Amino acid sequence: MKLKPYYFLLLLVLASCGGAKNITDIENASAKEVISAHKAAAPEFKTLASRVQLVYETDEKLQSITVSLRMEKDKNIWIKASILGITIAKVLITPTSVSYYETIGSTYFEGDFALLGEWIGTPINFQQAQSMLLGQSIFTINPTEYKSEVIQKKFKIQPKQQPQNFIHSLFLNPENFKIASETLSQPKDERLLSIRYGDYQKIEGQYYPSTILIDTSEKGSKTKIEINYKKIDVNVDVSFPFEIPQGYEEIQLN
Repeated sequence: MKLKPYYFLLLLVLASCGGAKNITDIENASAKEVISAHKAAAPEFKTLASRVQLVYETDEKLQSITVSLRMEKDKNIWIKASILGITIAKVLITPTSVSYYETIGSTYFEGDFALLGEWIGTPINFQQAQSMLLGQSIFTINPTEYKSEVIQKKFKIQPKQQPQNFIHSLFLNPENFKIASETLSQPKDERLLSIRYGDYQKIEGQYYPSTILIDTSEKGSKTKIEINYKKIDVNVDVSFPFEIPQGYEEIQLN
């Protein structure tokens, strides 16, 4: 049985926060200034707990799921997905592993990030996944290699020279330097990942999203994901209960 890549995407992309530096002359800001401000927008917190209403749509189904998200920065990302109060899946992500089980089919998976990198189309580790969740670029942005310009009152950041079959760009909000949208496309493989953030809400000096819209496609197969935040708490006591139930069948991935 093969685990669907869109399922990991919808579980991974769940939160965003941060602070920002001020740039007064937006039109003449250098790439170095903009990139520095984006890096400074990375959030400072120990733990995060959130409740999210998530809707995802594929070619075969449309489903609404309640998601509980817990994070311990740089250590753990824990996700519980429920329908009508019944747990249907749990995920635990650490710097070295990804563990997952789902109750409907009584299956589980334990592995590393190599598989996620294969699905997304680029190697990805825990720090990159965490950056994605926090509204920060999942790629290292070096001012000597990237350029910046203002388009429709937002900063557009992209490599000075795009790698072959790997087109990456992101737009930043000038008021908080959080990501407004990020796109990764691989035309030869007919693969696209697009993430768009709605308005950010400010909680304890940090910026958090209200809505995230995700579109993925690969060789004509499309997935749409909408994430609506209902409650966000930071620096609260959290735990990460995760134990694969007895009798579950391990998923074999090709």
